[in-house]
Amino acid sequence: QLQLVESGGGLVQPGGSLRLSCAASGFTLDDYAIGWFRQAPGKEREGVSCINYSGSSSDYADSVKGRFTISRDNSKNTAYLQMNSLKPEDTAIYYCAADLYYCSGYAEDEYDYWGRGTQVTVSS
Repeated sequence: QLQLVESGGGLVQPGGSLRLSCAASGFTLDDYAIGWFRQAPGKEREGVSCINYSGSSSDYADSVKGRFTISRDNSKNTAYLQMNSLKPEDTAIYYCAADLYYCSGYAEDEYDYWGRGTQVTVSS
């Protein structure tokens, strides 16, 4: 079964950090760009960050630049999203998705595989 599984979400205080993981099973991530998306309550899902298949290029939404870092370890078939200086407005369900080779923006229909998401709650 081909799937992506997110983990690492949880409850954190404002200013805190979390690291999300996106693990693939049933296929290799070597040929896929990985995008992270999030959906806050009552809002549409939005793109957060993307890294290309080799890790040589990445992109960030303006709202997370300087606070979030995307990375990948192809030997572990896993991608990561390090989130620092978290704010209450970062509260959302975070999803990872796989797109062949390169980041083609955050158009959801470009992505071939999706995880089920992990909840991140930033609150004091």
